[in-house]
Amino acid sequence: MPVNPLPIERGCSRRAFLAVGAAASASVVAAVQSRAQGGEEAGPRGAPTGFQIACMTLPYGRFPLVRALRGIRSAGYEYVAWGTTHREADGQQVPVIAEDSPPTRAAELARTCRDMGLEPLMMFSMIYPEKPRGLEVLTHRIKQAAAAGIPQVLTFGHTEGGNAPVWVERFKQLGPIAQDHGVLLVVKQHGGSTGTGEACAKIVREVDHPHIMVNYDAGNVMDYLDVDPIPDIEKCADVVRSFCIKDHRNWPKDEDCGPGLGEIDHYRLLHPVAFTGRKMPLCCENIFAPLLPRPDTPEGVDELAARARIFLDFVVRGLQTQQPALG
Repeated sequence: MPVNPLPIERGCSRRAFLAVGAAASASVVAAVQSRAQGGEEAGPRGAPTGFQIACMTLPYGRFPLVRALRGIRSAGYEYVAWGTTHREADGQQVPVIAEDSPPTRAAELARTCRDMGLEPLMMFSMIYPEKPRGLEVLTHRIKQAAAAGIPQVLTFGHTEGGNAPVWVERFKQLGPIAQDHGVLLVVKQHGGSTGTGEACAKIVREVDHPHIMVNYDAGNVMDYLDVDPIPDIEKCADVVRSFCIKDHRNWPKDEDCGPGLGEIDHYRLLHPVAFTGRKMPLCCENIFAPLLPRPDTPEGVDELAARARIFLDFVVRGLQTQQPALG
């Protein structure tokens, strides 16, 4: 059952909101660093995966960040992912955390999330790895995530494809940095030559560093390349450490949508990673209904967020009542 959001005054400004939190405690950061350095893999292979069902702030991009967090909590989530911008009260579209914000700002926002009952699991890098400033910005994002106690930073390539040799070179530099800060850098599919899990896994395997892994986005695989994500995930499941959850339909309209409302079988999608013994974020990126206009009120988004969480909870619980050898 959805829980009531914590009371926050409607007139609360973004600055006042961020001021509520202090820097994340060292114990929280240390715990997250321990997980990123292997603590999440402590369970034996064959033990159920600890799926962490999260909602991104992204579906609430038309509304202030404060309202997004309140809505996600009211929809029953315990986990949140940051991304990417929000229209604040002054009408400006403001990044959740700017690329040049000091790590202390990320720590303040993370503390505020935790005070509201939400554990942040992932943040967008908001830059392609091959960009001229890619190495610089991704390094700073890793430092922001470490200060916030966030286990994963997400990146992906241009829809026309990423530059694989540059990715490999930069990821080899970023792997030790991520390890030093106790963070995983995960790369997802976004069309072009890096539009499948198989392609991303090839790059990750060439980098061969435990802190550079794959995030799987089945909706993008189906949308950009019209590739069936079910056989594709079998080719990369061993290096998948999280999911951006979105579904997709090719009929009656070609569009992304919320999980369980499209053509992707989420039971088959999650089956290859259902018994890894790890913790694994499932971050809802698209929660909207096919064919219908997106809600013009935050309450409408809350309803869709709750539906996505309930659906994924049924899938996870159903899969894990079976034996790991489920066919």
